Amino acid sequence: MATGVKPRVKVPKTASAGEAVTIKTLISHKMESGQRKDDDGNIIPRSIINRFTADFNGQNVIDVTLEPAISTNPFFEFEAIVAETGTFTFTWYDDDGSVYEETKEIEVS
Repeated sequence: MATGVKPRVKVPKTASAGEAVTIKTLISHKMESGQRKDDDGNIIPRSIINRFTADFNGQNVIDVTLEPAISTNPFFEFEAIVAETGTFTFTWYDDDGSVYEETKEIEVS
């Protein structure tokens, strides 16, 4: 598991039914390629976020496959249409098998 990994998500607290809301996500992650060496000359194991998903009330909104050239601390901004009050679930998958998850509620009036 990578150290210092911290997911951050910004979702509006409220929205109108059928409104498109802007969602911003960022995950603090070093994104080690597996090609660098530490001070002792040992290869630092590969650890890259390779997939990001966002679901709303159990239904997929976005599913992104990331390639090794992705930058450190990947940032995503996208829109989702919300028809009802519910929960967004954001999931990041790491090459080393780690899974990072964050949830945010939104109330629809």
